[in-house]
Amino acid sequence: MSKVLMEILGLSTSPSSGGAYALILSESEGGRRLPIIIGSFEAQAIALELENIKPPRPMTHDLLKNLVLSFDAEFKYVLINELSEGTFYAQIVFDRDGELVEIDARPSDAIALAVRFRADIFVNEEVLDEAGIFTEPNEQTLEKALAEEEAAPGEKELSQLEQLENELKTAIETENYEKAAKIRDRIQKMKG
Repeated sequence: MSKVLMEILGLSTSPSSGGAYALILSESEGGRRLPIIIGSFEAQAIALELENIKPPRPMTHDLLKNLVLSFDAEFKYVLINELSEGTFYAQIVFDRDGELVEIDARPSDAIALAVRFRADIFVNEEVLDEAGIFTEPNEQTLEKALAEEEAAPGEKELSQLEQLENELKTAIETENYEKAAKIRDRIQKMKG
């Protein structure tokens, strides 16, 4: 079984799936992408870690990370190993005293842990062949994005951005993570 190294390209809302999110994985050395529909809580857990937002109390995936560390196990990687009837399956691979231990998990939970451990995410080649989407980077789109990134924002945008960042900080402090995720998405749209 061949496995392909993937990176998290991003998260987006998925209007066709009733408030769920699409987690987009991108092939590290290639043009294939793999969209996976995940729940809002898991999307929030992944987004908070990717954005380096630390809640005042540990979330579920932070607790699981602490448990793994307390048992002296090394988190090796995540493998999305199967697609059956539209459902993805994954395994978390640990090293415990030199022995590899595989634990079944939902891909969303496995990836939420992988981002906390800064661990690799792999997808079985057969799964990627079946559900992956091939994309080619468009040089004009890339050049346009870089030009927009270099353009200085107007004063009005800057003040709106500062206001949103303050709202984000307040939402996190009050543990309103759903609101924080929405504000974060608005900030990202304004920045890029």
